[in-house]
Amino acid sequence: QVQLVEAGGGLVQAGGSLRLSCAASGRTSSIRSMGWFRQAPGKERERLAGITWSGSIVDYADSVKGRFTISRDNAKNTVYLQMNSLESEDTAVYYCYADRLALGLAPYWGKGTQVIVSS
Repeated sequence: QVQLVEAGGGLVQAGGSLRLSCAASGRTSSIRSMGWFRQAPGKERERLAGITWSGSIVDYADSVKGRFTISRDNAKNTVYLQMNSLESEDTAVYYCYADRLALGLAPYWGKGTQVIVSS
């Protein structure tokens, strides 16, 4: 019902920057908020940040606070994650999600985009 298309992942050196994007299509009226998770090899999924269509931003994860910034473009149904001062610990698959308005339903997920930070 909702499709999420991610882009922007890649390989960067430590200290560099990347900007991820996630465009939502389909029944976007069913979306409460959108945001980002990441999962490094052998580690659990980590919630990074979320944002509503009114611009309210949830707290950033401590691991990325001050370095990552989430934003949105309502006209494009797109959210972004600007990642600065990247460290090797940021290497992970980054997943876009969309929380649903209906209670008790699992969120929609993007396919994920790989971010590799060399050190």
